Amino acid sequence: MRRRVVSGDLPETETMTQAGADLDRLASDALVERLVLAQRDVADVVLAQRRAIAGVVDGVVTALERGGRLHYVGAGTSGRLAMLDAAEMPPTFGTEPGLVCAHVAGGTTALLRAVEGAEDDARSGIDAMLHVEPADAVIGLSASGGTPFVVAALRAARAKGCFTAAIVNTVPSPLADAAERTIAVCTGAEPIAGSTRMRAGTAQKIVLNTISTAVMVLRAKVYENLMVDLVATNEKLHARARRIVERVAGVNALQAAALLESAEGSVKVAIVMARRECSAPAARVLLELAQGRLRRVLES
Repeated sequence: MRRRVVSGDLPETETMTQAGADLDRLASDALVERLVLAQRDVADVVLAQRRAIAGVVDGVVTALERGGRLHYVGAGTSGRLAMLDAAEMPPTFGTEPGLVCAHVAGGTTALLRAVEGAEDDARSGIDAMLHVEPADAVIGLSASGGTPFVVAALRAARAKGCFTAAIVNTVPSPLADAAERTIAVCTGAEPIAGSTRMRAGTAQKIVLNTISTAVMVLRAKVYENLMVDLVATNEKLHARARRIVERVAGVNALQAAALLESAEGSVKVAIVMARRECSAPAARVLLELAQGRLRRVLES
Protein backbone atom coordinates (compact mmCIF):
# COMPACT_ATOMS: atom_id res chain seq x y z
CA MET A 1 0.00 0.00 0.00
CA ARG A 2 1.35 3.40 -0.97
CA ARG A 3 2.21 5.74 1.90
CA ARG A 4 0.92 9.27 1.86
CA VAL A 5 3.07 12.26 1.01
CA VAL A 6 2.44 15.14 3.37
CA SER A 7 3.28 18.78 3.74
CA GLY A 8 3.46 19.32 7.48
CA ASP A 9 0.34 17.62 8.86
CA LEU A 10 -1.66 17.87 5.66
CA PRO A 11 -2.98 14.79 3.87
CA GLU A 12 -1.64 14.38 0.35
CA THR A 13 -4.95 15.49 -1.17
CA GLU A 14 -4.48 18.93 0.46
CA THR A 15 -0.93 19.58 -0.72
CA MET A 16 0.00 22.38 -3.11
CA THR A 17 2.35 21.74 -6.01
CA GLN A 18 4.32 24.00 -8.31
CA ALA A 19 2.94 22.06 -11.27
CA GLY A 20 -0.34 23.97 -11.07
CA ALA A 21 1.02 27.38 -10.14
CA ASP A 22 0.18 28.83 -13.58
CA LEU A 23 -3.39 27.52 -13.74
CA ASP A 24 -4.97 30.99 -13.63
CA ARG A 25 -2.78 32.13 -16.53
CA LEU A 26 -4.01 29.54 -19.03
CA ALA A 27 -6.39 30.15 -21.92
CA SER A 28 -9.56 28.06 -21.93
CA ASP A 29 -8.33 25.36 -24.32
CA ALA A 30 -5.07 24.85 -22.42
CA LEU A 31 -6.93 24.99 -19.11
CA VAL A 32 -9.40 22.30 -20.18
CA GLU A 33 -6.54 20.12 -21.43
CA ARG A 34 -4.67 20.49 -18.14
CA LEU A 35 -7.73 19.61 -16.03
CA VAL A 36 -8.64 16.56 -18.11
CA LEU A 37 -5.06 15.28 -18.23
CA ALA A 38 -4.84 15.69 -14.45
CA GLN A 39 -7.49 12.97 -14.08
CA ARG A 40 -6.45 10.62 -16.88
CA ASP A 41 -4.44 8.25 -14.68
CA VAL A 42 -7.11 7.91 -11.98
CA ALA A 43 -8.54 4.71 -13.46
CA ASP A 44 -5.09 3.12 -13.26
CA VAL A 45 -4.85 4.08 -9.59
CA VAL A 46 -8.19 2.37 -8.99
CA LEU A 47 -7.21 -0.69 -11.03
CA ALA A 48 -4.16 -1.17 -8.82
CA GLN A 49 -6.59 -1.72 -5.94
CA ARG A 50 -8.67 -4.38 -7.72
CA ARG A 51 -7.93 -7.10 -5.16
CA ALA A 52 -8.94 -4.83 -2.30
CA ILE A 53 -12.11 -3.87 -4.18
CA ALA A 54 -12.91 -7.54 -4.85
CA GLY A 55 -12.53 -8.28 -1.15
CA VAL A 56 -15.05 -5.56 -0.32
CA VAL A 57 -17.43 -6.85 -3.00
CA ASP A 58 -17.30 -10.33 -1.46
CA GLY A 59 -17.94 -8.89 2.01
CA VAL A 60 -20.98 -6.96 0.81
CA VAL A 61 -22.39 -9.96 -1.07
CA THR A 62 -22.07 -12.07 2.08
CA ALA A 63 -23.88 -9.39 4.09
CA LEU A 64 -26.76 -9.20 1.60
CA GLU A 65 -27.06 -12.97 1.41
CA ARG A 66 -27.59 -13.12 5.16
CA GLY A 67 -30.35 -10.54 4.95
CA GLY A 68 -28.32 -7.42 5.59
CA ARG A 69 -28.22 -4.08 3.82
CA LEU A 70 -25.46 -1.94 2.33
CA HIS A 71 -24.83 1.48 3.89
CA TYR A 72 -22.57 4.22 2.58
CA VAL A 73 -21.32 6.99 4.87
CA GLY A 74 -19.75 10.18 3.59
CA ALA A 75 -19.50 13.95 3.78
CA GLY A 76 -19.28 16.60 1.07
CA THR A 77 -18.37 15.20 -2.34
CA SER A 78 -17.98 11.70 -0.93
CA GLY A 79 -21.47 11.79 0.59
CA ARG A 80 -23.05 13.11 -2.60
CA LEU A 81 -21.38 10.40 -4.69
CA ALA A 82 -22.56 7.79 -2.20
CA MET A 83 -26.14 9.08 -2.33
CA LEU A 84 -26.07 9.03 -6.14
CA ASP A 85 -24.92 5.42 -6.22
CA ALA A 86 -27.54 4.33 -3.69
CA ALA A 87 -30.34 6.15 -5.54
CA GLU A 88 -29.52 4.40 -8.81
CA MET A 89 -29.83 0.86 -7.47
CA PRO A 90 -33.67 0.46 -7.49
CA PRO A 91 -34.30 1.55 -11.11
CA THR A 92 -31.20 -0.18 -12.49
CA PHE A 93 -31.33 -3.45 -10.59
CA GLY A 94 -34.83 -3.63 -9.13
CA THR A 95 -33.64 -3.56 -5.52
CA GLU A 96 -35.84 -2.59 -2.60
CA PRO A 97 -35.36 1.14 -1.86
CA GLY A 98 -33.73 0.51 1.52
CA LEU A 99 -31.32 -2.22 0.44
CA VAL A 100 -28.60 0.28 -0.45
CA CYS A 101 -28.71 3.56 1.44
CA ALA A 102 -26.43 6.52 2.04
CA HIS A 103 -25.85 8.56 5.20
CA VAL A 104 -24.56 12.03 4.42
CA ALA A 105 -23.17 14.46 6.96
CA GLY A 106 -25.72 17.26 7.22
CA GLY A 107 -28.55 15.13 5.83
CA THR A 108 -30.38 15.71 2.57
CA THR A 109 -29.79 19.47 2.84
CA ALA A 110 -26.08 18.80 2.28
CA LEU A 111 -26.83 17.27 -1.12
CA LEU A 112 -27.60 20.74 -2.48
CA ARG A 113 -25.39 22.99 -0.38
CA ALA A 114 -22.67 22.73 2.23
CA VAL A 115 -23.83 22.41 5.84
CA GLU A 116 -21.38 24.17 8.13
CA GLY A 117 -19.59 21.87 10.57
CA ALA A 118 -21.54 18.75 9.55
CA GLU A 119 -18.52 16.66 8.62
CA ASP A 120 -16.88 17.46 11.98
CA ASP A 121 -19.84 16.16 14.00
CA ALA A 122 -18.73 12.74 15.23
CA ARG A 123 -21.84 12.37 17.39
CA SER A 124 -24.05 12.60 14.30
CA GLY A 125 -21.98 9.89 12.67
CA ILE A 126 -22.63 7.58 15.61
CA ASP A 127 -26.34 8.45 15.55
CA ALA A 128 -26.49 7.64 11.83
CA MET A 129 -25.64 4.04 12.70
CA LEU A 130 -28.35 3.59 15.35
CA HIS A 131 -30.55 1.49 13.08
CA VAL A 132 -27.75 -0.46 11.43
CA GLU A 133 -27.89 -4.20 12.12
CA PRO A 134 -24.97 -6.61 12.69
CA ALA A 135 -25.76 -8.36 9.38
CA ASP A 136 -25.26 -5.11 7.43
CA ALA A 137 -22.24 -3.87 5.47
CA VAL A 138 -21.06 -0.29 5.97
CA ILE A 139 -18.65 1.53 3.64
CA GLY A 140 -17.17 4.85 4.71
CA LEU A 141 -15.75 7.32 2.18
CA SER A 142 -13.32 10.14 2.90
CA ALA A 143 -10.60 11.61 0.69
CA SER A 144 -8.45 12.59 3.66
CA GLY A 145 -9.48 9.54 5.67
CA GLY A 146 -9.99 11.75 8.69
CA THR A 147 -13.57 13.07 8.45
CA PRO A 148 -14.93 12.77 12.04
CA PHE A 149 -18.53 12.05 10.95
CA VAL A 150 -17.41 9.12 8.80
CA VAL A 151 -14.76 7.76 11.16
CA ALA A 152 -17.18 7.74 14.10
CA ALA A 153 -19.90 6.07 12.04
CA LEU A 154 -17.59 3.31 10.86
CA ARG A 155 -16.30 2.64 14.35
CA ALA A 156 -19.88 2.41 15.64
CA ALA A 157 -20.85 0.03 12.83
CA ARG A 158 -17.84 -2.19 13.40
CA ALA A 159 -18.59 -2.32 17.13
CA LYS A 160 -22.03 -3.71 16.21
CA GLY A 161 -20.43 -6.51 14.21
CA CYS A 162 -21.07 -5.10 10.73
CA PHE A 163 -18.74 -5.76 7.82
CA THR A 164 -16.92 -2.45 7.39
CA ALA A 165 -14.79 -1.01 4.60
CA ALA A 166 -13.11 2.32 3.92
CA ILE A 167 -12.57 4.11 0.61
CA VAL A 168 -9.80 6.65 1.16
CA ASN A 169 -7.39 8.66 -0.96
CA THR A 170 -4.74 9.03 1.74
CA VAL A 171 -2.97 6.44 3.90
CA PRO A 172 -2.43 5.97 6.71
CA SER A 173 -5.63 7.49 8.08
CA PRO A 174 -8.07 7.12 10.99
CA LEU A 175 -10.79 5.83 8.65
CA ALA A 176 -8.53 3.10 7.29
CA ASP A 177 -7.68 2.13 10.86
CA ALA A 178 -11.38 1.97 11.76
CA ALA A 179 -12.33 -0.35 8.89
CA GLU A 180 -12.09 -4.09 8.50
CA ARG A 181 -10.98 -3.61 4.88
CA THR A 182 -9.52 -0.60 3.08
CA ILE A 183 -9.50 0.51 -0.54
CA ALA A 184 -6.72 3.11 -0.75
CA VAL A 185 -6.89 4.97 -4.06
CA CYS A 186 -4.02 7.37 -3.47
CA THR A 187 -4.67 9.98 -6.14
CA GLY A 188 -2.20 12.51 -4.75
CA ALA A 189 -2.34 16.29 -5.05
CA GLU A 190 -5.29 17.86 -6.83
CA PRO A 191 -4.99 20.21 -9.84
CA ILE A 192 -6.66 22.78 -7.59
CA ALA A 193 -5.15 22.23 -4.16
CA GLY A 194 -7.59 20.50 -1.82
CA SER A 195 -10.40 20.24 -4.38
CA THR A 196 -11.11 16.56 -3.81
CA ARG A 197 -14.17 16.72 -6.04
CA MET A 198 -11.65 16.21 -8.84
CA ARG A 199 -9.05 13.39 -8.78
CA ALA A 200 -10.17 11.93 -5.44
CA GLY A 201 -13.85 12.24 -6.33
CA THR A 202 -13.34 10.66 -9.74
CA ALA A 203 -11.57 7.71 -8.10
CA GLN A 204 -14.31 7.29 -5.51
CA LYS A 205 -16.99 7.35 -8.21
CA ILE A 206 -15.21 4.58 -10.14
CA VAL A 207 -14.83 2.50 -6.97
CA LEU A 208 -18.50 2.92 -6.02
CA ASN A 209 -19.67 2.05 -9.53
CA THR A 210 -17.47 -1.03 -9.50
CA ILE A 211 -18.54 -2.25 -6.06
CA SER A 212 -22.28 -1.82 -6.51
CA THR A 213 -22.33 -3.18 -10.06
CA ALA A 214 -20.19 -6.21 -9.17
CA VAL A 215 -22.38 -6.92 -6.15
CA MET A 216 -25.53 -6.81 -8.27
CA VAL A 217 -24.03 -9.07 -10.94
CA LEU A 218 -23.09 -11.60 -8.26
CA ARG A 219 -26.59 -11.27 -6.80
CA ALA A 220 -28.12 -12.38 -10.14
CA LYS A 221 -29.42 -8.94 -11.09
CA VAL A 222 -27.68 -9.21 -14.47
CA TYR A 223 -27.88 -11.84 -17.23
CA GLU A 224 -24.98 -11.66 -19.68
CA ASN A 225 -24.53 -7.88 -19.49
CA LEU A 226 -28.24 -7.05 -19.43
CA MET A 227 -30.10 -5.47 -16.51
CA VAL A 228 -32.85 -8.07 -16.32
CA ASP A 229 -34.22 -6.73 -13.03
CA LEU A 230 -34.62 -3.14 -14.18
CA VAL A 231 -37.72 -1.22 -13.13
CA ALA A 232 -39.19 0.56 -16.15
CA THR A 233 -40.24 4.01 -14.92
CA ASN A 234 -40.14 5.86 -18.25
CA GLU A 235 -40.45 5.16 -21.97
CA LYS A 236 -36.69 4.77 -22.44
CA LEU A 237 -36.63 2.00 -19.83
CA HIS A 238 -39.81 0.39 -21.20
CA ALA A 239 -38.10 0.23 -24.60
CA ARG A 240 -34.96 -1.23 -23.03
CA ALA A 241 -37.02 -3.89 -21.26
CA ARG A 242 -38.67 -4.86 -24.56
CA ARG A 243 -35.29 -5.10 -26.31
CA ILE A 244 -33.91 -7.34 -23.57
CA VAL A 245 -36.89 -9.68 -23.80
CA GLU A 246 -36.59 -9.75 -27.60
CA ARG A 247 -32.92 -10.67 -27.44
CA VAL A 248 -32.95 -13.27 -24.68
CA ALA A 249 -36.34 -14.82 -25.41
CA GLY A 250 -35.91 -14.78 -29.17
CA VAL A 251 -39.22 -13.06 -29.89
CA ASN A 252 -40.28 -10.03 -31.92
CA ALA A 253 -41.18 -6.61 -30.53
CA LEU A 254 -44.93 -7.24 -30.37
CA GLN A 255 -44.43 -10.56 -28.62
CA ALA A 256 -42.02 -8.98 -26.16
CA ALA A 257 -44.54 -6.27 -25.30
CA ALA A 258 -47.28 -8.87 -24.76
CA LEU A 259 -45.01 -11.01 -22.57
CA LEU A 260 -44.05 -8.01 -20.43
CA GLU A 261 -47.70 -7.08 -19.99
CA SER A 262 -48.52 -10.61 -18.83
CA ALA A 263 -45.46 -10.57 -16.57
CA GLU A 264 -46.53 -7.25 -15.01
CA GLY A 265 -43.37 -5.61 -16.30
CA SER A 266 -40.89 -8.20 -15.02
CA VAL A 267 -38.20 -8.82 -17.64
CA LYS A 268 -37.09 -12.07 -16.00
CA VAL A 269 -40.60 -13.46 -15.79
CA ALA A 270 -41.31 -12.52 -19.42
CA ILE A 271 -38.16 -14.27 -20.60
CA VAL A 272 -38.89 -17.44 -18.62
CA MET A 273 -42.47 -17.50 -19.92
CA ALA A 274 -41.18 -17.49 -23.49
CA ARG A 275 -38.21 -19.80 -23.09
CA ARG A 276 -39.91 -22.36 -20.85
CA GLU A 277 -43.35 -21.96 -22.48
CA CYS A 278 -45.16 -21.44 -19.20
CA SER A 279 -47.51 -19.02 -17.47
CA ALA A 280 -46.40 -16.00 -15.46
CA PRO A 281 -47.13 -17.70 -12.09
CA ALA A 282 -45.16 -20.77 -13.15
CA ALA A 283 -42.27 -18.58 -14.30
CA ARG A 284 -42.20 -16.85 -10.93
CA VAL A 285 -42.04 -20.21 -9.16
CA LEU A 286 -39.14 -21.33 -11.34
CA LEU A 287 -37.27 -18.11 -10.61
CA GLU A 288 -37.93 -18.39 -6.91
CA LEU A 289 -36.61 -21.96 -6.84
CA ALA A 290 -33.49 -20.72 -8.66
CA GLN A 291 -33.06 -17.82 -6.19
CA GLY A 292 -33.74 -15.35 -8.98
CA ARG A 293 -30.90 -16.64 -11.16
CA LEU A 294 -32.19 -16.41 -14.70
CA ARG A 295 -29.28 -18.38 -16.19
CA ARG A 296 -30.00 -21.29 -13.88
CA VAL A 297 -33.64 -21.41 -15.01
CA LEU A 298 -32.78 -21.17 -18.69
CA GLU A 299 -30.00 -23.76 -18.58
CA SER A 300 -31.69 -26.28 -16.28
